[in-house]
Formats: sequence, structure tokens, C-alpha cells
Amino acid sequence: MKKIYSLALFAALPLAAMAQHEEISENGIVAIDGDRGLQIESKDNAFSFKPYLLMQTTANFNYYDSEGLDKAYNQDNVDDSGFAIPYAVLGFTGKAFHKVTYNLSINAATTGAGVLQQAWFDVKISKGFAVKAGKFKTPFSHAYLTTLGETLMPTMPYSLTSSVILPYSLNAVTPHIGTGFDLGVMVHGMMNNYWSYEVGLFNGNGSTNNSADKTFSDDWHIPSLLYAGRLAWMPKGIMPSTQGNPNRLNEDKIMLAASASINVESESESTNDTRVGLEFAMLKKKLYVGAELYYMNVGFTERQKIDESYNYLGGYLQAGYFVAPRLQVAARYDFFNRNGTDEDGFLNSPAVGVNYFFKGCGLKLQAMYQYTGRWGHDTQLDRDLDDLGIATHSATVMLQYTF
Repeated sequence: MKKIYSLALFAALPLAAMAQHEEISENGIVAIDGDRGLQIESKDNAFSFKPYLLMQTTANFNYYDSEGLDKAYNQDNVDDSGFAIPYAVLGFTGKAFHKVTYNLSINAATTGAGVLQQAWFDVKISKGFAVKAGKFKTPFSHAYLTTLGETLMPTMPYSLTSSVILPYSLNAVTPHIGTGFDLGVMVHGMMNNYWSYEVGLFNGNGSTNNSADKTFSDDWHIPSLLYAGRLAWMPKGIMPSTQGNPNRLNEDKIMLAASASINVESESESTNDTRVGLEFAMLKKKLYVGAELYYMNVGFTERQKIDESYNYLGGYLQAGYFVAPRLQVAARYDFFNRNGTDEDGFLNSPAVGVNYFFKGCGLKLQAMYQYTGRWGHDTQLDRDLDDLGIATHSATVMLQYTF
């Protein structure tokens, strides 16, 4: 029954997914034909080569509640604070033969397989059909599919990045709702100038694994992969993949999107994870508004001998407004029932921020403060567990440079 339910849910998207790409090809960091930095191009415009750089440095402050801290080990309420480099991305992108776009980038700020951030090529057969293969963003979540350097806040919503709470001590089972970068192949395209779709198969391991190490599902007897798709409707034309850009203050765009995915025997063959998401984004001159609602079902495999499945809900609403040509104010409300829908209570994380875009030099300054509260829990234990590993008070200042 669980298999039938998940497959039916996935099939509800006939041709899922393409993110809010622009008419020009996007690589998630800079536009291939954009106006940033250096670009080498042939006379007939059939070939181009563009190197790029994105570098972020942050100052962070995080204060944690006393629950979960072990004073015997001198654990402090203030932790994970100081300076950091979330991204130090160096790459090149371009196009060839009027049909192929490509991208390769490394993130020197991380380690292991995550150093290879993206590596893909995209073959356009027609406007309505293209094939993309390699390592790239999975078709899920407006927050992830936004160009990396143009997000409203310097940190992602907790509801996407924090692992869920399960009532079992299984170290292998730590799924979170966001899927991010992964290795795979997908088909995508535009239909009637208003609809974009994307359907793909991915390893389901995330960005920290570049190996082909998947097997067949013991329960469902299909390849243990991430099956993902997204369908977007943009009645006013292609929605730019930005949450605020001082060079785009005359836009009038709107997007509604739905996505679904099934990660078959993810997390070391322990669970089958089904995700569904709904998205809204709008650019109206100086105003940006975005909202998402997502759901995840975690069902254990038969070998775990656990009959229950668990359901989780999360989402956010955010808005930004340019009060001056290069000054944007921002606010976000993020919620997450990390203990599951069977337990009362959820986390709520309001945040405020401000962004300043320096003129003509590729610099962007972002600052935000976020508070994480707990609301409606049935027991004190549920309340204490819900925010383990999540800061109650969090402040981030980020300086970003791109070319």
C-alpha cells in the first residue's frame, strides 16, 4: 500500500519540474549569457566560454538553549560562532554548437566529494525537449533552485536543511526535506511559453557522493534511486531565478510550481522517502514574495522491522523590498513540525534581514537575525527534542563577491 500511495502521488505530476530558468541558460550561480565578468564568444555566437567566481565570507553568532547541552563537558550556549566561508566557488560555463550548454565548478570551501559542486552538460533538442546529465540541482524547492548568489537571506530555511526527529536510534536514518545537488539525468523543456517541466533520475545521495554505488530496492524491486519531477506555470513569462537584484527592478513575473520525488531506500537502505512541494514566487518591480509548503513521508524498509511511517510538514513565507535602488529589506517566517504530524507542536523561525548591493563591483552585503521558537508541544520532552542542534538566536553577516 505504501508503494502504491507513493507512486500515485509521484504520477500526479505528468511532466514534473523545471526550475525558474531564464530564457538564457542558467547554471545556478551566474547566467551563461549574463553581463557579469569576462566571456569569450565566437563571431557566430555558437560558442562561448565564461569563467566565474563566487566567494562568500560570514561572521556568525549562534546561541543554543540549555536543553541538550552537557555541562559536564563544558558545552556552552554559544557555539558554531565566528567566521566562516560557506562557498568559494570557481568554475567555467558556456555553450557550443547552438545546442549544448555546459558547466563545471568546484567549491573549495568544502571537502571530499562536495568539492565537485557541479559538472553537467545540457543538450537542447528543441525548445520543448532537452537532456541534462551530470551533477546539478535536483528539481525541488524554490529556495534551492534560486541562483546561489541571489537569495533573499544568507542562510537557508531550517525546515529544508534540518534533519527530522525519529523515535528510533538509527544513525543511518537522518533524512531532511531538501534534496539539493545530486548526480543524475533529466529531461526538461518549455511548453506553450508558460509551462516548464523537468523529470529526472538521481542517485539520491546528495552532493557528498560522486560514486555509482546504488542497488535495487529489496521491498519494491526497482532501482534504489531518487525519482524526481517538477512542473511550473509562469503566465507572465519566464520567472528569473533571483530573490532580489537591483538590475531587475522593472520585472512583473509570477510563478506557481509543484514537485514530487521518491527516494527509494535512501539513507543506507533504511527508509523510503516521499517528498511533495508547492511553490509560489512573484517579482513586482521592487517587491519580491516567495512561499513554499512541503511534505515528506518516511517509511522504513522491511528489513528494519518497523511498521510505522512518519509524516513531516514544513514551509516558509518570505518577502523583500527595495527601499532604495540598492538597499533591500527582507523578512521570513519558517515553520517545521520536526517531530512529525503525529506529535503536537512545531518550530517557528521568524527572521529579518537587510541586503546592500554595491554598484559596479560584484559585491553584496547581507545581514540577518533569526529566532527559533517552539509552539504547541504536548510534553516538555517533545519541546526539548524538537530544537536539538538548532540555535535559538542566530545572526549572520555575509559579504559576497562574484564575477
